[in-house]
Amino acid sequence: MSDSSPTSPLLGTMDKLRKQLSGEGDDEKGLVTQIADGSTLSWSTRIKGFAICFILGVVFSFLGTFLLFTKNGLTVFAVCYTFGNLLALGSTCFLMGPINQLKRMFKETRIIATIVVLICLALTLCAVFWWNNKGLAILFCILQFLAMTWYSLSYIPFARDAVKKCFAGCLG
Repeated sequence: MSDSSPTSPLLGTMDKLRKQLSGEGDDEKGLVTQIADGSTLSWSTRIKGFAICFILGVVFSFLGTFLLFTKNGLTVFAVCYTFGNLLALGSTCFLMGPINQLKRMFKETRIIATIVVLICLALTLCAVFWWNNKGLAILFCILQFLAMTWYSLSYIPFARDAVKKCFAGCLG
């Protein structure tokens, strides 16, 4: 007897997505992964954690933009924007788990993007707090945005290739 309810394919797809993001499909499990698997969150808790962190990340980024024109606005902007990006980046730890997230962040296909993102996050804060250079802070925020975009595109199959072709078509 087959289940012909319209939600069955959706549940199957969500289950496959959960398994892929959490790395459950991998046959090779090291000691660290086994320990992490023993203390995992439920799928609904992961989704809630992801959503909360991601939404807070977006809110902090926009809040920083709105506060840009207040007293010490650039400092508040840089801190809020950087914190927002860190929250958004960290939100995926809820979906994949922190160990799988770190493994994927430092895969060969995105290691350069990951390093550039982390450096831009740090340099933005350095420009504001230590160097007190507003021009550099704005430059690093722009680079932070571009680096996060390029990093995010690495998770979408063929997205980077599409962007490269688009820019090549516009320039040449």
